[in-house]
Amino acid sequence: MSLAADLWAENADLAAVARAHPFVQGIGDGSLPPELFAGYVAQDAFFLESFARGYALGAAHSPDRAALDVFADLLAGVREELRLHEGYAARWGIDLAAVEPLPATLAYTDFLLATAALGGSGLTCAAMTPCMRLYAHLGQSLAGRAAPAYAEWVTTYTDPGFEELAATLERLLDGTAADTPAVRRAYRRAMELEVGFFDAAWRGGAESG
Repeated sequence: MSLAADLWAENADLAAVARAHPFVQGIGDGSLPPELFAGYVAQDAFFLESFARGYALGAAHSPDRAALDVFADLLAGVREELRLHEGYAARWGIDLAAVEPLPATLAYTDFLLATAALGGSGLTCAAMTPCMRLYAHLGQSLAGRAAPAYAEWVTTYTDPGFEELAATLERLLDGTAADTPAVRRAYRRAMELEVGFFDAAWRGGAESG
């Protein structure tokens, strides 16, 4: 088993929590209140901008040209994801430039950027892979039963192109990261922060008060 596959299996408990989360299930059955989804879109757009910077830092620290090219491709994928959020924002009147990040959002972005700035490529991949693999997993879990209101979200994460980006990052993780406690902690921490992000979205920003 590859390191990426082993890390994913090791964190199956958190993947299951995310999959069963009422926010995710509400996307699937259409019961999620639109205002909660709108708040999530705003927070996720803020997060994705930091995610893009994490990829840029990973590229800057790349050990070779091959890793540099992979990080550049992954960065392009985030830009496409941001366009989805910009489309939602335009339709729903969300001012992405005025987003105030919630504590859960800042906890995640601070973790990613600190890891990407101070760690090597392998540790950066360990911190960033869970987001990609989890969203591909969630999209696949909702495939074929998404409510019309959120079908575009599900389609984005079931797209073969997104799955390929997730697999590309996993291959980069396998190629650059050693199996160390630090790598395992980074992966686990990112998974915990993913669940925390959904918790905050489900509370509708109540934690900001």
